[in-house]
Amino acid sequence: MPHLPQDLTNHNCINFRFAQGDGLFTWRFEKDGRKLNVRVEGQLVFNDASALLNAALKGFGVAYLPEPYAQPHLSSGELVRLLEDWCPSLSGYHLYYPSRRQPSPAFSVLVDAIRYRPDASG
Repeated sequence: MPHLPQDLTNHNCINFRFAQGDGLFTWRFEKDGRKLNVRVEGQLVFNDASALLNAALKGFGVAYLPEPYAQPHLSSGELVRLLEDWCPSLSGYHLYYPSRRQPSPAFSVLVDAIRYRPDASG
């Protein structure tokens, strides 16, 4: 079991590459205000989160996944959370898009739906 993010360099990790990017996703960690980025290595690289999740479920290596995506498998015991005290919590959704372009009506509806989504706590 890794105890520090740097320990991941000794593990077979499953990498993620964004479809439109040329580099591998850097794993981001944070603890007590200290931020740390780790580049990991492994035999598998995917550009699809479902494939990455499936590979982790089949035991092919350590995966870096958003908690909501992995939660059902964490609850069932199929996956085990690592480095929990180093995992940053995200404050919400983030959208990145060109500011100089007129958004499509469908995109505007999506932005409004996320922006005005009722809080799950009531």
